[in-house]
Amino acid sequence: MARTKFKVEVLTPEGEFFADDVEMVSTKTTVGSIGILAGHEPVLAILEPTELRLYRSETETLRFAQAEGYVQFADDRALILVEEAIEPRDLDPGKLHERLEEARGQLQKAAAESEELARAQRDIRRLEAFLQVHGDS
Repeated sequence: MARTKFKVEVLTPEGEFFADDVEMVSTKTTVGSIGILAGHEPVLAILEPTELRLYRSETETLRFAQAEGYVQFADDRALILVEEAIEPRDLDPGKLHERLEEARGQLQKAAAESEELARAQRDIRRLEAFLQVHGDS
């Protein structure tokens, strides 16, 4: 059964990553997973690194590795602002593992409650999520 489509825009610091109509958005916020359909109540939420799924139809789903960011939904329009969005085929597991080890090293060296500690923790969450999206966790 076809669902009503709505506009979705995914923006990164580099610019527009995706802009098209979809039937559903599936992602993860700081309070849990969320699925958004046309007619959803307005929402503004902080996003966690995860797999972003954009359902164009029942048979076509686009998947992306999504970094932290924000989602806003109102008036049947979704705006997703994220630090990074990458197609799974463009993820390099070797580089991701290398960066993960670097981030873990930074975590060990960082002072308690420092910006370096927060950055290392954020990088670790992102890299682990990207490895999961790639299927190499």
